[in-house]
Amino acid sequence: MASAQKIGVIGGDGTGPEVAAEGVKVLQAVAKLENIKFELTALDWGGDRYLKTGAALPEDGINQLRRFDAILLGAVGHPDVAPGILERKLLLDVRFGLDQYINLRPVKLFPGVETPLKDKGPADIDFIVVRENTEDLYCGAGGFMHKGTPHEVATQMAIYTRRGCERCIRYAFELTRKRNNPKGKKLTLVAKTNVLTIGHDLWWRTFKDVAEEYPDVQTDYNHVDACCMWIVKNPEFYDVIVTTNMFGDIITDLSGIIQGGMGVAAGGNINPEPGGTSMFEPMGGSAPKYTGTGKINPIAAINAVSMMLDQLGEPKAAARVMKAIMQVTGTKMKSQAAGKMGYTTSQVGDLVCEAL
Repeated sequence: MASAQKIGVIGGDGTGPEVAAEGVKVLQAVAKLENIKFELTALDWGGDRYLKTGAALPEDGINQLRRFDAILLGAVGHPDVAPGILERKLLLDVRFGLDQYINLRPVKLFPGVETPLKDKGPADIDFIVVRENTEDLYCGAGGFMHKGTPHEVATQMAIYTRRGCERCIRYAFELTRKRNNPKGKKLTLVAKTNVLTIGHDLWWRTFKDVAEEYPDVQTDYNHVDACCMWIVKNPEFYDVIVTTNMFGDIITDLSGIIQGGMGVAAGGNINPEPGGTSMFEPMGGSAPKYTGTGKINPIAAINAVSMMLDQLGEPKAAARVMKAIMQVTGTKMKSQAAGKMGYTTSQVGDLVCEAL
């Protein structure tokens, strides 16, 4: 009998624990149906812990996380903790510490979910963004001179390495090939080579080099500003997008809105290497004003569970969860907006379990 896969669950802040609980509920239900064994461990990491101890995660937190096969995160963001602290001390520390060098964001419009784009439907909005996750401006290289004076100077440097670019681009090519889009396998590099002529030249040259190994994949290039325009005007142009850390951060939030909002969108921070630990999360924030009201939408957290199952080598279970999500959004829920779903947070989780 296969041993149980170990899952760490970080509920986090605000409504994070509530949506994570619905994700766990669905995970346990599909595990029973598919005869998969999971061992779940709850971790009280986040804003409350930071306020008590001054640390968002324990001193050996990264080593603790390495023992898990995957991590499910609810949300980070506490009203009594200054913005940026938890993002740096928890999210970025985990991404860098576990070398989760891929940020994976499927952009899929589910049945019954409204998009702000006129005349676009599920057939038009179905692509994936592969964002490099451990380099660029997020490395924290830079500093201040004469801080707090009229002569203050602030620098923040974007760092790119050939290794960092290549492993992200290669992952994107492999994903494009695996996805095997019936409309054609197409990978689009998004950068700003006309202005960022050093770092993004490295991205462009690496992209061309790796492309030679994938003759079956059509390649394309967009400047980031053009991409933001085309995502809104013609999202059906895209199959897989690969891009830098900063631009990916922006593009994926824009993409989340066209797929129906942050209550639907999910993402993964992926270490694809053998034995690597990846983390999956809903893209919505902690929404503290809805804490304890039962109004928050758990679909994004359940979507994250489907992604996690796929990464853990359980594609049948992942597809089963995804099918159940689409059945619930397409036939049950009135809206994806908080408080307008027609059901409570827990009831939405129950509906997905029933649809499994």
